[in-house]
Amino acid sequence: MYREKFISSLREEIAEAVAVHLTPVALRYDYCDVPLETNIRWQPMVLIIGNYSSGKSSFINEFLGAKIQDTGQAPTDDSFTVITHDDSVPETEGVQVTEERDGKALLNDPEYPFSTLRKQGERFASHFRLKKVNSPFLRHLAIIDTPGMLDSITERDRGYDYQEVIGDLAQKAGLVLVLFDAHKAGTVREAYKSIRETLSAHTSEDRIIFVLNRIDECASFNDLLRVYGTLCWNLSQITGRKDIPMIRLAYSPNASPVLSRNTGAPEYLPLLENQREDLKKAITETPRRRLDHLAAYVETHSERLGHYLEALLAWRMAFRKFRIQKTFTGFLCSLLGGSLATLGTMMAGLDDPVILAGAGGVATILLMLIWMTLFQKRLEGAFHQKKLDGLDTLTPLGDQTRKDSWEAIRERVQRHLERDEGRYSLFELRHDLFSVRRAHREAAHDIREALSELAKMTDEDFAEWEAHRLTDEAYEAEKKRLGLSDLEILKNSYRHMF
Repeated sequence: MYREKFISSLREEIAEAVAVHLTPVALRYDYCDVPLETNIRWQPMVLIIGNYSSGKSSFINEFLGAKIQDTGQAPTDDSFTVITHDDSVPETEGVQVTEERDGKALLNDPEYPFSTLRKQGERFASHFRLKKVNSPFLRHLAIIDTPGMLDSITERDRGYDYQEVIGDLAQKAGLVLVLFDAHKAGTVREAYKSIRETLSAHTSEDRIIFVLNRIDECASFNDLLRVYGTLCWNLSQITGRKDIPMIRLAYSPNASPVLSRNTGAPEYLPLLENQREDLKKAITETPRRRLDHLAAYVETHSERLGHYLEALLAWRMAFRKFRIQKTFTGFLCSLLGGSLATLGTMMAGLDDPVILAGAGGVATILLMLIWMTLFQKRLEGAFHQKKLDGLDTLTPLGDQTRKDSWEAIRERVQRHLERDEGRYSLFELRHDLFSVRRAHREAAHDIREALSELAKMTDEDFAEWEAHRLTDEAYEAEKKRLGLSDLEILKNSYRHMF
């Protein structure tokens, strides 16, 4: 019990560090639309995606211990369903749905980290919902069920950007399960795009588990091998990698065992029970891996935010240099024009110094105004477009880490520059870049150090920490009750001592 409280406290400290050191800068320069800590304050989530009728709902019902989601051979659910724990109804009354909330309430409730999905519009809100269930399986995590993936891949078919929603949820999730079934082993087009593009851009490979579900529907073990081989081939084409990711095998334990009709071999399903248990263990261990994911989240976003600011700084410096050069060029041209105006005035027979100086000065000022209002703006616009076309040259991309970071932020940089054209203080930008790099270096180190200490802590250490925490809470409560500051309490302590 004390361990869970310690982990919860540590998670809150990490979220607070992100809120103080990263979020203000990220919001100021449009790196994100909502505070970065929004994604890490809530409980761990398991995202389940897959083809339609791949057994996602049955899979969820099996682990929850009750029929919470509708099931069927045809597509039965077209909504994103967040399933979380609720202890208002005792488990002795049976596992059941204790409360349901619609999408609008879920998207606008600050308790939940889904405000980033509001931009998907009313159509998505009507296909987004929350279910609270009193299942002990959900005590430390939440499960997100998703609509089955289809052959169609256009946004108009759903009324919202399905891939963008999947990417947003995958970024928040601690584990992503991708389910296939024996009848559609990776052939659906939306599955191709989700695995090839969406998941690879929004989460890391160690958080993705591929599952071949409903294997009990294979007529024989040989049939299962053919299906498994087909899925391996399809995944190798989808991922574009030579190595094939590990595929877990799963089925409903209530299904009738299948015997091979050709060879009369013994039942094969019990041989695969251990993989199903491994899969269940991976899901239940998601909360334990949460702190590692939070550390990776801080490291990743501090690195990407630093790279993002580095790109904006490179843009701003190049733009300032170009503007100074062209302004100086315009000034020289204006001086030349003013000199020619003075010479023309002299040739016209007007040799009064005041008239000559006035003619030259007025001509210089007029030419400079013309340059700044016409030529300078056009030149800056051309420079702006040229830099946007060559956006990949803004920052050095020497190694794969930098390339991956740039791939993740490139669209954000382009969007920001197209909208603002880099009009911000160079001094503030340098200062913010320095602070983000320092946060990346120090905060990430402190978090990893805390995780190392956590691994070494014993039950006695957690009990001692809990005692200190309760003492601190009592101290703060008493201080608040008396309305005293720390300095006043210290003075009173000295008076009692002497």
